[in-house]
Amino acid sequence: MFAPAGMGYDRAITIFSPDGKLYQVEYAFEAVKRGWTTLGVRSNSAVVLAVEKKQIMPLLDLTSIEKIFKVDDHICMTFAGFAADGRILIDYARLRALQHRLLYDEPIDVEALTKRVCDVIQSYTQHAGVRPFGVALLIAGVDGCGTHLFMTEPSGQYMSYYAIAIGSGAQAANEYLEKHYRKDMSTEETILLALKALSMVMEGKIKPELVDIGVIDAKDKVFKKLTIEEVGKYISKITG
Repeated sequence: MFAPAGMGYDRAITIFSPDGKLYQVEYAFEAVKRGWTTLGVRSNSAVVLAVEKKQIMPLLDLTSIEKIFKVDDHICMTFAGFAADGRILIDYARLRALQHRLLYDEPIDVEALTKRVCDVIQSYTQHAGVRPFGVALLIAGVDGCGTHLFMTEPSGQYMSYYAIAIGSGAQAANEYLEKHYRKDMSTEETILLALKALSMVMEGKIKPELVDIGVIDAKDKVFKKLTIEEVGKYISKITG
């Protein structure tokens, strides 16, 4: 009687399978795929993060759920996967951004911060007694090099995107983004594209209280989270 090919190789993060995989990292990717749909869009004018919120229980107060976080004046982050893991990494990113300002008296570059966060994520894939972070992050910001949008993986890898969606509805959202993305969009057009992609996942049931939107304009380089009223105005433009 033969044991399954992968049997035993997922019992520790430090053991590679014969085909070169770390199964605990693969499982972490599955946690990301089951998360709430999260997407980012970057144009020459702005970078936008948009997140779906679900009414998972009738008495859940949706206003208490925060999905887009300010890291520094010019950087914001969101995640798909285990919320607790995402919170820990966002707190770490805030600390590194603050330390950089205190040490160098200037805001940290978006990619430099992304790399530091990914260094921590990667370290949790090679030590016994720990597990990988079950979360993928979207890190958006504006610095001296322009607008940026990075997506991190549970393996510690990160890549730059013009637009990307993660979570349970990623496939439908990414297909829409690939068809309609343009670099030369205005700030409003960037927000509307993000909402339209999210509405593909929500099957037309998009409501202001079920969406979080964060925007950083390339001109003022300041993060702004849209209010429910502001989100409602943009939704009326895509549904009206």
